[in-house]
Amino acid sequence: MLLLDLDRTLVDLQSFTDYGAALGDVERLLGTWPDAPVPQTDWDGPTMACMSVLHALLGDPRWAEVSAAIAVHERAAIPHSTVMPTVLETRQTLRATPVAVVTLLAPELVPEVLAAHGIGVGPGAEVDVVIGRSAEIRPKPEPDGLLAACAALGGEPADAVMIGDSSWDAEAATRAGVSFIGVPSSPGSLSGSTCEATLADAVARALS
Repeated sequence: MLLLDLDRTLVDLQSFTDYGAALGDVERLLGTWPDAPVPQTDWDGPTMACMSVLHALLGDPRWAEVSAAIAVHERAAIPHSTVMPTVLETRQTLRATPVAVVTLLAPELVPEVLAAHGIGVGPGAEVDVVIGRSAEIRPKPEPDGLLAACAALGGEPADAVMIGDSSWDAEAATRAGVSFIGVPSSPGSLSGSTCEATLADAVARALS
């Protein structure tokens, strides 16, 4: 049972999303917001701020409006996004095993992002289940999304492997009791984690 991060693990959307503009929209909506206790990662400042505010606003009625404002910029980046190395070579393997995508992206964007690169969601496709950001599920680095994915796939966390590119993925896996394999998108970003150079290598290791 595989749990896969999306951004910079399957598809690079982040590099083409104007999170600086998204952050400006968030600031106009909120003014200020509390800090969220989240680990550092290799994202740039605006990306980190946008993901952190979604964590900080859980339980706040403004969460949905803020998420939608950020999603406008994420959707605009889809035509410019690029598939990560070796992803397309793993499609047949992914179709043969239970797969969930657990992502900080809005769930309605996930099929669009993946379809732009020939990756399907649903029965017989590469991805069976999508767990995106939600006002009801604490996002990574909390374990909730991973646990929800395991439940949706009908398996136990101990039988799952999370593959991702960031410290938030690694932390969420640890908290969920899920094994983790990193595919770092920048050198040294996942020091201390078990890592592979490509998704194909990580999938092969996870299923061995």
